Amino acid sequence: MSYSVKKKLFTKLEQHHKYFDRSKISPDPLEFPHKFTNPVDIEISAFLSATFAYGNIRQIMNTLNKLHSIMEWQPNKFLINYKHVRSKNIFKDFKHRFFSSSDIERLFLGLHKIYKSGNSIKKIFLSGYNENHNLKKTISVFSQNMITLVGATKDVSHGIKFMFPDPEKGSACKRTNLFLRWMVRNDELDFGLWNEIPTSVLIIPVDVHVARICRQLKLTSLKNVSWKMAEEITGNLRKFDPIDPVKYDFAICHIGMRKMIF
Repeated sequence: MSYSVKKKLFTKLEQHHKYFDRSKISPDPLEFPHKFTNPVDIEISAFLSATFAYGNIRQIMNTLNKLHSIMEWQPNKFLINYKHVRSKNIFKDFKHRFFSSSDIERLFLGLHKIYKSGNSIKKIFLSGYNENHNLKKTISVFSQNMITLVGATKDVSHGIKFMFPDPEKGSACKRTNLFLRWMVRNDELDFGLWNEIPTSVLIIPVDVHVARICRQLKLTSLKNVSWKMAEEITGNLRKFDPIDPVKYDFAICHIGMRKMIF
């Protein structure tokens, strides 16, 4: 990429980053954690919102609205008081694409175990984090720990595997990286609740929309969405902002979603 092309791309990236501020958030699953002020509620809502952030955007928003309504818009209180037996009625007809009602019951049982004991998603994630390596191994360990917590080690359904992907097996881990962006970065969009992890090590959440735009921008030469693609895109974005390369994610994603011209 020549200097002039790189400069032009940097200018556009910065322009779009500034344009897609808090006022342009809708429609996006990030809207849901922004409805809370308590950090624990924000973390729970963000984790659930990222976990269910796949498929048609309208379907995603409908699912998350229903899910938060079931929790009576009190995520931490709901999880602490959660009863697995009762959940069979609560989530009886609740499904979201690859997630069955059984998968969702298991997810909530695992989250109940975490928050009832005074633990948190943050503590679970950071228990496998080492500042000397990137997030690939950490996410892999986190997914394994979460599969154990939801009680699915012997019979891991397709939905649970999709819920907790493994970058060591090539997954781009779009939803995990999305959740991390929300938790680590700190601006009017993202919450900055996990300051133990520097923004410089974040990996861009890649889905078909982001992949398509990034191919057009020559930020990746790869065809298939994968962890390798996510690393390549992030590495190229670091050339524009080595401290906070993933800050461009929201703009790139929404340009793709809204079928805008970059």
